[in-house]
Amino acid sequence: MTNVNFSYKDLEKLMGKELPQDEALEKLQLIGSDTGDTVPGSDEMTVEFFPNRPDMYSVEGIARAMRAFLGIEPGLKEYAVEDSDIEAVVTPGVKEIRPYFMCAAVFGVDVDDTALRSMMEMQEKLHITVGRKRSKLAIGIHDLDKVTPPFTFEAVDPDRFSFVPLAKTEKMTMREILEKHEKGRAYAHLMDGMEKFPVILDAKGNVLSFPPIINGALTTVTTSTRNLFVDVTGFDEGAVEECVNIVTTALAERGGTIRRVHMEGAPKESYPNLEPRTMTVSLKECGRFVGVDFTPEQAVEALGRMGLGAECDGDRLTVRIPAYRMDFLHDADVYEDVAIGYGFDNYGKKRHDVTQTFGKLLPETSFSEKVKDIMIGLGYTELTTLTLSNKRDEFEISGLPEVDAVTVKNPITEEHTCLRSYLMPSLMKILRHNKHRDLPQKIFEVGFVIRDAKTVLHLCALQAASRSSFTEVKSLTESVLREMNVEYAFETCDYSTFIPGRGAFITVDGQRIGVFGEMSPRTITDYEMTHPVTMLEMDLTGIISKRSGRLF
Repeated sequence: MTNVNFSYKDLEKLMGKELPQDEALEKLQLIGSDTGDTVPGSDEMTVEFFPNRPDMYSVEGIARAMRAFLGIEPGLKEYAVEDSDIEAVVTPGVKEIRPYFMCAAVFGVDVDDTALRSMMEMQEKLHITVGRKRSKLAIGIHDLDKVTPPFTFEAVDPDRFSFVPLAKTEKMTMREILEKHEKGRAYAHLMDGMEKFPVILDAKGNVLSFPPIINGALTTVTTSTRNLFVDVTGFDEGAVEECVNIVTTALAERGGTIRRVHMEGAPKESYPNLEPRTMTVSLKECGRFVGVDFTPEQAVEALGRMGLGAECDGDRLTVRIPAYRMDFLHDADVYEDVAIGYGFDNYGKKRHDVTQTFGKLLPETSFSEKVKDIMIGLGYTELTTLTLSNKRDEFEISGLPEVDAVTVKNPITEEHTCLRSYLMPSLMKILRHNKHRDLPQKIFEVGFVIRDAKTVLHLCALQAASRSSFTEVKSLTESVLREMNVEYAFETCDYSTFIPGRGAFITVDGQRIGVFGEMSPRTITDYEMTHPVTMLEMDLTGIISKRSGRLF
């Protein structure tokens, strides 16, 4: 949930309608917000919205949604986009370090203290949410009258290029900004590994922005500003363009006129492009999904209250979605807006087609619970470990065969770079952290591992003791399989995980489903253990499918 702070008087002004605050709070909740932090009677309001509605991260967006919901201005809000002679260029060199740069201009904006505060808050909320704390995209809003087009987005040497950053009075090199400026220190990690840094310049070489770190002081927006230049840079083309649309339409709600900027080197020739996109869904399926048999008129009216254009021809419900709405990915998103626009206060009538059913555990859940009982009965302690692991622990140290692991695209630490393919490495970490505790230590886990991009249920049991033997772990394995009522056989296992001759495969119906044995000194020491360890790990999936979730 994202908090949006604003003045209630400003909301009324933008709505063009005076509304009792308690009624406004009620309507905001019906749209899908939480107003729990707002003090009734106070002009300062705080409203929370889900991440799927970044177009409402400003009072301007909220006012637009309220006008539609209250019937003041229902349907699709269309913004005129005028042409301009403003141009911007994306140079080839900068595409390697920050590939997308899109911009727009808004003229004649009425910028007072309230509008300025709203503008800054919207920018920061979008940075945190859609922009993933600026790692995905960054937004700049500038005083257009202080710079001269055309604008250029290029890469420069951070140790030689300098300018006066926002909130400062002296020039700094871009490297110094990362070391000395408050925003520079906060986001310096986003420049890690880059030899050159991105910068937006005007025709005279003046700096508008050093994205995603800081704007230049020259283009600071004040209450005297009337014409604004908006830039969005980042790594996701769709998100960058949608944020351009969100910001420019919000500024247009302040009386501004949107003007397009002609681009060279960008995916499109000019921005913003505010043409609505279209989705067509089944009215009948919408009614089944929501639980209400909507008439075509009801569905169209409901979507109009959500700021959408809609037409219905028989079962075909065609929806026109404004360019500032990022949340339409599936037919279900249309159904959701129909449900909200219809009004939560209109639900509640008793349905006669509801059938009472009883829930039950999934087969793997039922089976795993019984396996846990077996292991606890054998004196083992149950653990639940982290699903994330790393290839070194999973394959190199363990000696277990390497499989195609699912990797993490942007891992935070070297310890968590992939999803686990075995349970044993995770349990060995637990033993390592507890090696100063009394022996013996007997632990087990029944949990999912990832194989071929599928979740597979495994059982793993480890014992760390001052003295341990293959006979003990073989006896444990036979006890578990016997309690599962499984016919099995053992085969010699040559994995380096085990001492030669003290490891074995478990086979059921001719298929290898697991291994057990006495760990080799190399495996034990590589996991930083100092005592003998025995292990058992097996795949329970085949047994479950044969047993249909029943142990007997």
